[in-house]
Amino acid sequence: MSRGRFKRFYKTVAVASAGPAAGFSVTLDGRRIKTPAKAEMILPGCGLAEAVAAEWDEQGEEVDPAAMPLTGLAWTALDLVRPGRARVIEELAAYAAHDQLCYRAEATSELAARQQELWQPLLDWAARTLAAPLKVTAGVVSVAQPAASLSALRSAVESRDDFELTALSGAASAAGSLVIGLALSARQIDAEAAFAAAQLDEGYQIEKWGDDPEALRRRGAIKNDLDAAARFLNLLKG
Repeated sequence: MSRGRFKRFYKTVAVASAGPAAGFSVTLDGRRIKTPAKAEMILPGCGLAEAVAAEWDEQGEEVDPAAMPLTGLAWTALDLVRPGRARVIEELAAYAAHDQLCYRAEATSELAARQQELWQPLLDWAARTLAAPLKVTAGVVSVAQPAASLSALRSAVESRDDFELTALSGAASAAGSLVIGLALSARQIDAEAAFAAAQLDEGYQIEKWGDDPEALRRRGAIKNDLDAAARFLNLLKG
């Protein structure tokens, strides 16, 4: 979300039905919340609406949008993903061609062994469940992936509705891996496992050479993004 902090202007927060088959809205003093682009914030499930309402209710004298990740994802879905769905799908499909899980350390290294242990089951899942086997290589030189696999992964992305696509986009971007994002979306892994897979290489380097404040900040942001995406998806699926 791009909005900064602002003074709290409301007293009560509630969830209301948006009408037959329309979904649920969150109200502030009886008025429905709108997105930054002034769209009606209609959410597809009561559980998600209640969680978003809780974020607004927990704010103090100032409202900090950065402290409301579920609201942020909902706003992104309505203001950015829905009108720009084709662009988001293209961006996610591009991850498939260069998924970080396919690029390994030299085969004899300790890091390569960890990558095989943690990453290969995710690639096996994508091959088995999504009909999308991907090639693995050592090093950073790009490897061409099978066209059929890239098409299958695109289809998996396209099958998500706007809200699921928003969470998938956030997860894949944070993880640097479409496969991790899809596995999280399918509940094949949880947020903790997604973070461990996404940060395997960096975590290994930290073990060897130590941490620094910038690395800690970056890892914290990635963890928060994956946690928010996982929670958003779970609420969407009830």
